[in-house]
Order: sequence, then C-alpha cells, then structure tokens
Amino acid sequence: MRRRSLLIAVPAGLVTLAACGDDKSDSSKASDSASPSASGTSAAPPPKIVDGPLPAITAGTKFDEKPTVAKGSGEPSKDLAVKTVIAGGGKTVAEGDFVLANYLGQIWSTGKVFDNSYDRKTRLVIQLAQGSIIDGWRYALAGKKTGSRVEMAVPPTWGYGTQGNAQAGIKGTDTLVFVVDVQDTFNAKSSARGTEVAQDSADVPEVGTNTDGKAPSIEIPKADAPKELVAEYVIEGDGEEVGEADSVLVQYKGVLWSDGKEFDSTYSRGQLTSFSLQQVVKGWAQGLTGKKVGSRVLIVIPPDLGYGDNPPAGSPIKKDSTLVFSVDILAKL
Repeated sequence: MRRRSLLIAVPAGLVTLAACGDDKSDSSKASDSASPSASGTSAAPPPKIVDGPLPAITAGTKFDEKPTVAKGSGEPSKDLAVKTVIAGGGKTVAEGDFVLANYLGQIWSTGKVFDNSYDRKTRLVIQLAQGSIIDGWRYALAGKKTGSRVEMAVPPTWGYGTQGNAQAGIKGTDTLVFVVDVQDTFNAKSSARGTEVAQDSADVPEVGTNTDGKAPSIEIPKADAPKELVAEYVIEGDGEEVGEADSVLVQYKGVLWSDGKEFDSTYSRGQLTSFSLQQVVKGWAQGLTGKKVGSRVLIVIPPDLGYGDNPPAGSPIKKDSTLVFSVDILAKL
C-alpha cells in the first residue's frame, strides 16, 4: 500500500532515523498524489466566502464514507465556495490547530480525483497555518466543528496558484473541489486524556500527570540506567492501540538520564508533531507499539535502541546516552 509523506515536519525533533544512520524511512514510498499541503504557494488576501456553486455528492453521503462527487457544472465561482454538508457537534476548529481528517480532492472541470485519504486508510493531519496548507483549507475549515463534513471549491488564488501542481495534473487555472470529514482537532496545549497509573518503581523516572498543556516534569532516580527498554503508562487512554506501522500525532519531551537536561520538546516549540513509527529510533517504535491513543507513556531508551555511538550532530546527546521521554499519544492517523 502506498504511504503518503507526513505533512507535519519535525522541525527540531531528534527522534527521526535520519540522525542515527538506521534509515528505514518510508519517504521513498511517499504518495505520488497531491495533498493540500502548501508547497509552492504564496500568501493571498483573505477570500470572500460564498455558499456555491458546488457539485453534488452523489454517493458516500455519510460522514467518513468515501464520497463520489459530480463534475462541476458551468463556471466555478471566483470566490471560495464553502458548504457544511453535515454539521458536527464537537470541538471548534481554530486557526493554528492541527486537524485530523479524511478527504477527497478533484478538479472542477473534469471531475478527476487527484487525491483521497479514504483509499489509503491513513487520515490526514495538518496544521491550519499559512505555509502548512493551501489557504482555501485554512479559511474554509476555521470555525467548523469536529464531526462535520465540509465541501469547498477552491480557485487557484487560494489553491496551488498559477503554477498548479503538475505532479497531480492540476493546472494553474483549475478550481479544486474538496470534501473534508473533520474528525478531530488539536492544538499546542492538547494533552493525554485517561486514567492515571501508579508509578511505583523507584528505579525508573517519575513523570508528571498534569494535562493542562504544559510540559510534564520528569524526575530521574538516583539509580543506574536500565539496560532494557522501559515503556510504561503514566496516563492510560481508552483509544485504539497503536500498531508497529502506524503514524501518530504526539506531544513529547525528552531528557537525558545522565543529568535530566531537556534536549527536545514539542512543548518548547509550541508545535505538535506527527510521524510514522517506521521513521523513528527503535526505542520509540517499540515503546509506542501496543499503547492506546489518549495515553501518556514513559519511554526509557538504552543506547542500542536510540542513537548508540552516532548521536545527532550539534545536539546535547552524547555517545551511548540513555534517553528518557514522556509521550502523549493524541491521535492515530
């Protein structure tokens, strides 16, 4: 099955395999279709939002069913056309949020589908921020509620611009039609949600249980670092279990066992991150496999499952360092 490339980067993260020389990344298998990421587009003034015209959805009319959408009829609007086809009752999506969704995109004039996440069975997670997504999505989805199905017709100005997207067969004059099922939304203060689990062992770090969006504390014990991987619930969620090939959206904080100093954190960057478990160091992949969405997990990674004798250049991580992470699993993609 084809895998899409993740649309949320790990801008300062140190958990990816690129730094440790064990590259099993699936980037070479990235989807050759177009996602609504904003690569190559430039900022445009805010659009006028109108309620049509929009093509009819002729099949797959329920929320999270793959839709079939008719070809556009006549000339599309020069403005951004948006319709809430199914109104959800969940959280309100805001600018800057990380939205979890399924979607289908096609060209107005031909009805050609150029991308959809339903067939890949991997949901999209993308930030509603300039430079992360085409502006049509930013303006169309802000203010919508999770559980909603939103249809939009995006003119080039708020899509891929006059350059289009040749890889997907999108011309610079094409208006694009999207159907988006908004499943969930997260922001930089999102945290684990579940039941606290007793932390009884004096030989492993103790992790804070706050769920206010602030980084949890990590207290390193006065003990030798474990030789084996430690992966324990701090807060146990009740969501789906994460599989070994899944992609996840997370908050995390990493410190060194040797001195407790932080070397990486989504909290410090103010930005969530997503990745495939096939793209991270072995300790992360093994530590998160089988854990439930909504959980906070303590992971202690010995050198042979981390960076070993090849730590990331310029980082505080030294050779043969034991790494300690608190990871909040917000969603499985």
